[in-house]
Amino acid sequence: MRAAELIQHIQSIKTVRHFGKVKRVIGLMIESQGPESSIGEVCYIHVHSSSRKQTVQIKAEVVGFKDEMVVLMPFTHVQDIAPGSIVEASGAPLEIRVGEALIGRIVDPLGQPIDDSVLPAGMKQVPTEKEPPNPLSRPPINEVMEVGVKAIDGMLTVGKGQRIGIFAGSGVGKSTLLGMIARNTEADLNVIALIGERGREVREFIERDLGPEGVKKSIIIAATSDQPALMRIKGALTATAIAEYFRDKGLNVMLMMDSVTRVAMAQREIGLAVGEPPATKGYTPSVFGLLPKLLERTGTNENGSITAFYTVLVDGDDMNEPIADTVRGILDGHIVLDRSIANKGHYPAINVLKSVSRLMNHLADQPHLKAAEKMRELMSTYEQAEDLINIGAYKRGSSADIDQAIQYQPMIKQFLKQPTDVKVPLAESARLLVQLSEKGEG
Repeated sequence: MRAAELIQHIQSIKTVRHFGKVKRVIGLMIESQGPESSIGEVCYIHVHSSSRKQTVQIKAEVVGFKDEMVVLMPFTHVQDIAPGSIVEASGAPLEIRVGEALIGRIVDPLGQPIDDSVLPAGMKQVPTEKEPPNPLSRPPINEVMEVGVKAIDGMLTVGKGQRIGIFAGSGVGKSTLLGMIARNTEADLNVIALIGERGREVREFIERDLGPEGVKKSIIIAATSDQPALMRIKGALTATAIAEYFRDKGLNVMLMMDSVTRVAMAQREIGLAVGEPPATKGYTPSVFGLLPKLLERTGTNENGSITAFYTVLVDGDDMNEPIADTVRGILDGHIVLDRSIANKGHYPAINVLKSVSRLMNHLADQPHLKAAEKMRELMSTYEQAEDLINIGAYKRGSSADIDQAIQYQPMIKQFLKQPTDVKVPLAESARLLVQLSEKGEG
């Protein structure tokens, strides 16, 4: 085995190296004459660092070509890059090191620990970009993934390998809900991507929302808002690649990405910089090409599963803005967090009537399904009559359905509420729901 590894190492040694020179830098983009390279390939720009007083290598990726020039985007800021800086092609796309040593760590989009610790030797190199699994190799989703949140397990049951969007405006409790799911889920491993977050929020999420219990079975990938657009996109791709690695090992992985909207915004930055026309509300065509490629990589394969929760920021709580609309069409369900519910002190602020799990009918048993349908009927009836009830225009006895909805509204609200530090098993959520619906029938 040792000899085989040695032969493989010798064969991987580059005997020819390709170089080019930086010609100009325009905004986020670097144009160089050469080297011979292809889209997605990593290049190294050799610059003299004025702060370190030495020559350093800046990683960049080939993102396009223009008038026989190679267009590069750096993984870090363009400081110290000057006309004439040497550009060296690596001959390969970005790869990260993956293994069990990552569990419990916080890494950057390049897979390096951000606490300056060192990863052990012997970890596997995997590319960050891969094709989604063949549709015919995906086993059907027929097992429930327990998340420990009553409103989700009871009313929006999720399966192992299902992909769900959490849609909400800013400050409605997305991160808190993700922390609850990460702590309570029965998944073997959490992979959590924090994309475009404020630097302050990363530590707060880890210490307050996730907690020591959640960190022990999680890998966190952090790409803060101050990092270049390419790093934010790589954060999403790296998190997905790590989840894929553990799925191929036979694990049931929980992938959480907060937020896919910021990934789309980063792709828009790159698209506009390379000259793409803005298509829909300023988003370039490449954004709508990236989203399905990224989101379809999760789900089931013949070895294991990746159950994914993607948060989507909706500007002004507009559920029909382009990114929200596109993501909703790709995923297997959506959970809507409602600001008006949050303003009443109700957490998690899930609007059950606007949310749906497309696989619940195949996953939940008949008593559970029947109970959930009954609760939706009662909630819908109350919502339609709510204005009349609030202004006192509804007279008790006018409608048996509305009378029943009014009677059970406090109990339904109580069922949907849950403190952030409480875990409710799926069986208990289903039992409470069935018990509540039987009262409603009575």
